[in-house]
Amino acid sequence: MKKYIITISALLFIVACKVQINQDAPDVGTSPLWTQVNKGSHTEINNPNGKTIGYSSESGVRILTVDGLAFKDLNRNGQLDTYEDWRADYSTRAQDLASQLTIAEIAGLMLYSSHQSIPARSRGYFAGTYDGQPYEEGVTDPSLLTDQQKKFLAEDHLRHVLLTSVKSPAIAAQWTNRVQAFCEGVGKGIPANNSSDPRHGTRAKAEFDAAAGGEISMWPNSLGMAATFDPEIVRQFGEIASIEYRNLGIATALSPQVDIATDPRWSRFSGTFGESPTLSAAMAKAYCDGFQTSGSSGWGAHSVNAMVKHWPGGGSGEAGRDAHYGFGKYAVYPGNNFDEHLTPFTEGAFVLDGGTEMASAIMPYYTISWEQDPKYGENVGNAYSKYMITDLLRENYGYDGVVCTDWGVTADHNVIDRFVDGHSWGAELMTEAERHYKLIKAGVDQFGGNNAAQPILDAYDMGVAEMGESVMRVRMEKSAVRLLKNIFRTGLFENPYLDVENTEQTVGKPEYMTAGYQAQLKSVVMLKNVNNSLPLKAKTKVYVPQRYVPASVNFLGMETPASTDYPVNIDLVKKYYDVVDSPEQADVALVFFEGPTEGTGYDHKLTESGDNGYLPISLQYEDYTASEARAESIAGGDPLEDFTNRTYRDKTVKTPNITDAELVRETKKLMGAKPVIVSINTGNPMVFSEIEPSADAILVNFNIQDQAILDVTAGRHEPSGLLPMQMPSNMATVEQQAEDVPFDMEVHKDSEGHAYDFGYGLNWAGVIMDARVKKYKPKM
Repeated sequence: MKKYIITISALLFIVACKVQINQDAPDVGTSPLWTQVNKGSHTEINNPNGKTIGYSSESGVRILTVDGLAFKDLNRNGQLDTYEDWRADYSTRAQDLASQLTIAEIAGLMLYSSHQSIPARSRGYFAGTYDGQPYEEGVTDPSLLTDQQKKFLAEDHLRHVLLTSVKSPAIAAQWTNRVQAFCEGVGKGIPANNSSDPRHGTRAKAEFDAAAGGEISMWPNSLGMAATFDPEIVRQFGEIASIEYRNLGIATALSPQVDIATDPRWSRFSGTFGESPTLSAAMAKAYCDGFQTSGSSGWGAHSVNAMVKHWPGGGSGEAGRDAHYGFGKYAVYPGNNFDEHLTPFTEGAFVLDGGTEMASAIMPYYTISWEQDPKYGENVGNAYSKYMITDLLRENYGYDGVVCTDWGVTADHNVIDRFVDGHSWGAELMTEAERHYKLIKAGVDQFGGNNAAQPILDAYDMGVAEMGESVMRVRMEKSAVRLLKNIFRTGLFENPYLDVENTEQTVGKPEYMTAGYQAQLKSVVMLKNVNNSLPLKAKTKVYVPQRYVPASVNFLGMETPASTDYPVNIDLVKKYYDVVDSPEQADVALVFFEGPTEGTGYDHKLTESGDNGYLPISLQYEDYTASEARAESIAGGDPLEDFTNRTYRDKTVKTPNITDAELVRETKKLMGAKPVIVSINTGNPMVFSEIEPSADAILVNFNIQDQAILDVTAGRHEPSGLLPMQMPSNMATVEQQAEDVPFDMEVHKDSEGHAYDFGYGLNWAGVIMDARVKKYKPKM
């Protein structure tokens, strides 16, 4: 036993305070009230009827014993500060810590990192180095921190990290433990609040096995969730996903995306819950409750902060163009329907049923909400707008959670058609520091995609010069408190560490995989079923034509060569049916393909000949000429353009995958009178008139596993999904609809007289008319 010599006065002080300082955290000692367990990467202390404390021997943190309970001395001052006392409420702790932080430390809290893959890529986007060297498979430990991560954690005090791909759940857990030990050992010991964009998508050709697990549970995308018309499925997803997230070291979800998708051409349509404000609000509430609520009381060990996006709605971009690009910066409201876009927030994310009350964070969209600022008259990106953030969000709707910009809004805008470019709409001519300052004055707390604190410090100096140091200190602390509350609520200050073995057993475990698969089944929408073509009998002779996929380039410039192959896991199909090589041998054809591949609405090459570069976005397969488009755009203007009229009237575009429509028509020709069943994977509304007459049965799906589609075709699951959007009859109605108004298109009617409208779907008995339809289908 160690012996210590202390003065009588010191002894009396310790006794009076009932504080025991354990000088060396790894050798905590014993106490009659708590126990400790060595977890390898860290040590856990179990407080009776209290919080579990986790710490790393590498961080050098001390443990304090107060009233027989254990606490971490994160700032190493030998006493229990309010923020270190897990018995105090979140707000009190956040206020205490914020008051202790330097402006540089607050600036670090206000940063949200650029995308981090684990391990870092060796080159290109998201690249990083390890002791100056790129990652090398089999040589570099993938759980190590990169040089860049160490820098922004230590020097810039950054504590919010956005994760993208991870090598495996175990590697994610190991990396998390390293990050948390690093953070615990510097400054005030503020843990990292790691986050993720949605990561529960499917691998289409993967086989589902109810007894087997996977790397993470797989669910339909948000549009598929909406097709279930069942918020309880979304709540269940949130509950499961939050547990998986926390076991990956993720405590904030950059989701849900609750914009009402009122323009059918928008490229982010698939990430929404469709075009219904009411359904979107119900799904938003369920999603946030599922992620944030841990148990019946509210915040807890499995809670994940939900960062709801995008305030005040980004689904009304003019002509369907997206605001990641300069050519899509404007959201327009020809139907004067701005207020309805707030519904998923005001009637969903802000009024939760669980104990967490409201979504803990909000992300404004890049868009300039054109002519929607009645107070200051500004046409600037939503994050820059004092009206949108302070007047409307904070004061009118009483929101006091974190407001984080979308990624890259403070960076310089140099190219009008590049995804990886600055998105400082309305503030393009400002300096980077001036943009930060304007955002702070607008009411923003955090800057997405920014690793460096200096621009925030420069903005602070601007504020001091304009308003005085005391005013700026108060403003910065206000943001710090909001940001810290989200870290305290999720228990990261007490125990941010993971048990790697538990992570491996939890993430993607069989019951989670099963829940996700059941949701996939419920998301399938059957639009047509002539003469009960479905379900098919076992071992039916089926012909599955191969599909041609044209060459493409993604938004990061990565190329995919053209290919011709089966568009489905053909080995899986053979487990259900007798697959034959030709239509002549078949009883039925199964055709799998994608909805029309839409363009972006712009081609810079056209400007070389004096054209404005703007093009229509088509939702049909055949060539489309926009004869019904506006002659004069509603909004326009960019520092890189010398005009404001963004019209594309009378211009023609081609759809790259026109071959999909040709495939359906050709298959029908070869099959003759025999049934043709089509399965369409789509993320947007589409014009069905080009392919519907050639199909006897139509299934629509939203990024699900092939097996789920096959289970429906085989009758193992009765289709129950409903359309979460309208399917337009033609492109003329698409041009004539108002970008900000839902349910305003003429819809397609098929050969059976069925209208492909919002809320429509078939089961084996016919058109579904259940409680879900009555609740969410608008009365026209």
